[in-house]
Amino acid sequence: MELILKQDVENLGFKDDVVTVKNGYGRNFLIPQGQAVLATASAKKVLAENLKQRAFKEKKIIDDATKIAEAIKSLEIKITAKATEGASAGDKLFGSITKADLVEAFEKEGHTIDKKFISITGGSIKRLGQYDAVIRLHREVTVELPFEVIAQA
Repeated sequence: MELILKQDVENLGFKDDVVTVKNGYGRNFLIPQGQAVLATASAKKVLAENLKQRAFKEKKIIDDATKIAEAIKSLEIKITAKATEGASAGDKLFGSITKADLVEAFEKEGHTIDKKFISITGGSIKRLGQYDAVIRLHREVTVELPFEVIAQA
């Protein structure tokens, strides 16, 4: 079944993409949730016209996202967390570092980023050290940002 997405759907596509899904997924979930519409010939023509009109606006948005990406790349993020002490305990954290902690670190630096646009390589973090996060500012603009988790003094 071919559908046109009305909003971003994780692991499927972005808004205004034409995607092919199984009939049950489209008919029972995506269409009733308002996340997609059937990709009929007329709907595809309307979509093509809307995409033409939006191309110019999209260029400005991409330029803005690129400027933010450059600013984020220059940041040095260090997140402090409570960790176990002693040689035998290693460097385990009490709790874990998640996307919310990264969002908080960005806000301290003056950047507002929604946590749904951040993905931490390897999921949540439970040890001290260097890690990477991928931040998606736009469908065409992503930033890979290294950050460090250090022990609280």
